Amino acid sequence: MSAELPKSMPAPSNGENAIPRLASSQPFVDFMATGWATPDLPAPVAPDAAAAAAAHREKLSEAFPGQGILVFAGSAPVRSNDCYYEFRAHSDFVYLINAQIEDAVLVGHPTGHGHDFELFLPVPFTPGTADFFSNAIHGELWVGPSHNTAQWSAALGIPVRSITELETAVRAGTFAAAGSAKASELATLNAQDSPVLRRVLSQLRMVKDAWEIGQLRASVDHTVEGFRQVLAAIPQSIAEGGERWLQGTFDRVARTYGNGPGYATIIGAGIHAPTLHWTRCDGPVSEDQLLLLDMGVEERSCYTADVTRTFPVAGSFSEPQRLVHDLVEKSHRAGLATLAPGNSFSDFHFACMEVIAQGLSDWDLLPVSVDEALSPTGQQHRRWLVCGVGHHLGLDVHDCSHSHYEDYQGAALEENMVLTVEPGLYFHAHDQLVPPELRGLGVRIEDDLLITANGYENLSAELPLDAAGLQNWMNQAMKGANA
Repeated sequence: MSAELPKSMPAPSNGENAIPRLASSQPFVDFMATGWATPDLPAPVAPDAAAAAAAHREKLSEAFPGQGILVFAGSAPVRSNDCYYEFRAHSDFVYLINAQIEDAVLVGHPTGHGHDFELFLPVPFTPGTADFFSNAIHGELWVGPSHNTAQWSAALGIPVRSITELETAVRAGTFAAAGSAKASELATLNAQDSPVLRRVLSQLRMVKDAWEIGQLRASVDHTVEGFRQVLAAIPQSIAEGGERWLQGTFDRVARTYGNGPGYATIIGAGIHAPTLHWTRCDGPVSEDQLLLLDMGVEERSCYTADVTRTFPVAGSFSEPQRLVHDLVEKSHRAGLATLAPGNSFSDFHFACMEVIAQGLSDWDLLPVSVDEALSPTGQQHRRWLVCGVGHHLGLDVHDCSHSHYEDYQGAALEENMVLTVEPGLYFHAHDQLVPPELRGLGVRIEDDLLITANGYENLSAELPLDAAGLQNWMNQAMKGANA
């Protein structure tokens, strides 16, 4: 990163996000404005993605007759001073535009037939403007060329205007707002922070269309490839690098095929496997351990996979490791068996938990009966499975999170929903209520499931469920790396 500033650089102002500006002579400014060809950029949105976004906007329009709509893309958060984290647009905005545009706002103006949508976005700092070379955050000389409003309009099929025109465009109306926006922006734009709009968008996003399902298939396929490359890297992780080497291996795959990981990659070896969100990934990897891999590639469309398998680093499960894995597999299969349109979203949760509770009872770990543990006033079995065992999946790894209970856990499954099922058992190394041979063992199995007309399709079925199949798949992955 360029750090040194010319001696003519003045001290930065105290304004938020202030960037030091180069003190330049007018001849220099004039010289910087000349001699630039127009860059040849690919279309900002593929035609099929634009068509899918238009269909999503139409669904939203039908749900809000006569009311204005504002959806904000959001901004990249500051990491430190003038350095920012990578931008990722709010998922509600992506659902309606199928593109990531920082600081953009989608506006739906109510009409007699629905809504007329238009997009407002920051105009690029192109050659001929001082910010072209002096603004390190948005100047094209610093961050690269970007599409102009005309190019966006042609690609999206809606009017696109400068963000400077937004306030005038919405001044006369009242708008329900969603996405990521600052409170000051909402006040200025006469917008209401509307939980109703966020809830409706969550409901709409639950049932996927054909384009979205295609994106999720690609995400799962790329994620499976990530599993293959992580397993192939196990020997090097043992020799040097440990969990972090494997995390970096998957994140490189995710960055190559998509935006990057859809969430912080979880690599838990040995005693770290029982930690539900072990994203620290700073431990060693050794041959006597289980290796829990919870990983997902986020496509450039922002749709993400979420898949988990647990492998024996040595290539074969020990007897205690196999015992735990087989119980989790049995629980997982029981959950899958409940998946069909019309069944409750919660059915797989209860099916998974019943198997886990019975298995723990068979191992004499429950202080009460299975029935008492499964009762609302019991739940003792959840000491070793305290988390949920599944969720909707899509633009967010935990998708549709603004839904109410009756729209989510209390609702029936519908065809073309995509969700995960992910039971597990987590025996922490310092848990004195389990026998020593189980301490430090953690197993989770997670698949991405598409609800079909008669049941479900396992999008991540290329990864086996059973212990023997996982051993074979792992050995093939490692053999392929050495071929």
